[in-house]
Amino acid sequence: MNQIERMRELSQKLAEASKAYYQEDREIMSNYEYDALYDELQRLEEESGVVLAGSPTVTVGYKALESLPKERHDAPMLSLGKTKERSELVSFADSHDVLISWKLDGLTVVLTYKNGLLEKAVTRGNGEIGEVITNNAKVFQNIPLRISYQGELILRGEAVITYSEFEKINGEIGEADAKYKNPRNLCSGSVRQLNNEITAKRHVRFYAFALVKAENVDFHNSRKEQFEWLANQGFDVVEYRLASAAQVEETVDYFAEKILHYDIPSDGLVVTYDDIAYGQSLGRTAKFPRDSIAFKWQDEIRETRLLEIEWSPSRTGLINPIAVFEPVELEGTTVSRASVHNLSIMKALKLGIGDTVKVYKANMIIPQIAENLTGSDTVRIPETCPVCAGKTEIRDLNGVQTLYCTNEQCSAKKIKSFTLFVSRDAMNIEGLSEATLEKFIARGFIHSFADIFHLDREKEAIVEMEGFGEKSYANLMQSIRQARHTTLPRLIYSLGIPNIGVANAKLLCRHFDYDLGRIRSAAAEEIAEVEGLGEVIAASVCAYFSDAVNRENLDALLCELELEQVQAAEYEQIFSGKTFVITGSVTHFTNRNELKAYIEERGGKVTGSVSRNTDYLINNDVNSASSKNKKARELEIPILSEADFLSLAEGSDK
Repeated sequence: MNQIERMRELSQKLAEASKAYYQEDREIMSNYEYDALYDELQRLEEESGVVLAGSPTVTVGYKALESLPKERHDAPMLSLGKTKERSELVSFADSHDVLISWKLDGLTVVLTYKNGLLEKAVTRGNGEIGEVITNNAKVFQNIPLRISYQGELILRGEAVITYSEFEKINGEIGEADAKYKNPRNLCSGSVRQLNNEITAKRHVRFYAFALVKAENVDFHNSRKEQFEWLANQGFDVVEYRLASAAQVEETVDYFAEKILHYDIPSDGLVVTYDDIAYGQSLGRTAKFPRDSIAFKWQDEIRETRLLEIEWSPSRTGLINPIAVFEPVELEGTTVSRASVHNLSIMKALKLGIGDTVKVYKANMIIPQIAENLTGSDTVRIPETCPVCAGKTEIRDLNGVQTLYCTNEQCSAKKIKSFTLFVSRDAMNIEGLSEATLEKFIARGFIHSFADIFHLDREKEAIVEMEGFGEKSYANLMQSIRQARHTTLPRLIYSLGIPNIGVANAKLLCRHFDYDLGRIRSAAAEEIAEVEGLGEVIAASVCAYFSDAVNRENLDALLCELELEQVQAAEYEQIFSGKTFVITGSVTHFTNRNELKAYIEERGGKVTGSVSRNTDYLINNDVNSASSKNKKARELEIPILSEADFLSLAEGSDK
């Protein structure tokens, strides 16, 4: 293949990847692979002196979606030149001071203010034409709707969803396959909604990173003063530091250390001359401005040997390929597994058992395979499901191939569904582990949820099974009897409706006054109005209750259950959107479960461990050195005593 042919091939691949990433919010190749192909194309263009029409090196982004109004930007939004070498940043600075700031990983938005009011918000789009999302921007968490400056102000910034909020939203989705892949995809979809109520629920934030125009304001020729002025107008400005060439490397070290625990997605840094006039005097190339350069983290890459590909089925039938390799140290942790995501990526990597592969952590977090040095391409896609031996099929969605089990009776699907059904937050039936369920299903004891409540019919066979006996059987029967008396939220969660986790089940029940009949017959539009749910979850609920088999199984199950009659409490939802962790003993409440119920009745959520999505830790021993207290302090999460919590609740009630 000659240079021109290779350039055409690279242009096509990069264009397809850009279209998938920018327009369809999906990834068909890793950032590592994209950068490598882009660098190869750029090198071939320099060597040959030829730049083909439509080359990604001279075009920016992808066209805007048709579903939103489009508008041309006053000034083109160019990409930045990039480097992974700190020495290049030092050379770039030379004798000038530079601003070093985060390169945030979200969706770029341009805001226009006139007469102190937000007039317009437009996405980056293809750099020349973007999508108008003004109504959505008005419900971002931190955008000022009115500012003191009365002239025309145009600024650029990044709309982002934090890791904590991303984890919180994914935590509400019960079905693993329905979870969002990363914060950027979630943010992009949230910002470009036609209904801004959905945008508001996603807690999108905006961080300014460039001032384009502000009439009659003297910034004393300083980008830093521009940032300070924007902050005084009420904008959150991307974190930045001023540095001389001698300070560049230590400043990069500061950000490199901070990103390990930074809650806002970032894929690198931006370095810009503080001297505005000097930067502008340098002009630009066809694609890049010369006053700024992007620094991408130098991925820590290790070579290892591929041991196997695990094929992991889910309750939906999707079978995910998981690469298992000899353990390596990456970014301070031992890594031995990485998702290959889908068949398209697996085929592109030409994986084979025993191959030497390079692995890294994308953005220093997620293990990925960067490159296959052997390329034996010997991994075969299984024709049968590894669990039920049913036939598999390859499905193609928008050019991405995935593997599915076609057997509706696949035990993997059943086992996962039944495991959820008997779990602690669902029916809470002790004695039915996944392994036990697998044995009972294999013997034909269980075909539906209702069958679990008639396992007494199989007593003779069960007591003779390995690991069982009269005592184990009696304990199981006692647990099943107790499970007959349950609550509607537990029942809804136990059904395994896609996207309905514990918290969403409670939201659904509260909204419909704990009336199962109303939930079963509710239209998608009505369910979408439930605070915290939305159109996707509403569609899942309606689809579940519209299925004749599901309705029949639920009717049979209801014959076995006694549902608690609950009167919807008229509590103000003062803790809506807040997540608590409770530890230690309590004194004001009878026990921790009573405190948990108090929080949930008021719209809050209680989890078992402290993480970035935790808002408060409740512990009467505020100053203890417990692991949860320590974690909360590391993440700067408030630690409340019961008295503090009650003061918070009383203050919120007012």
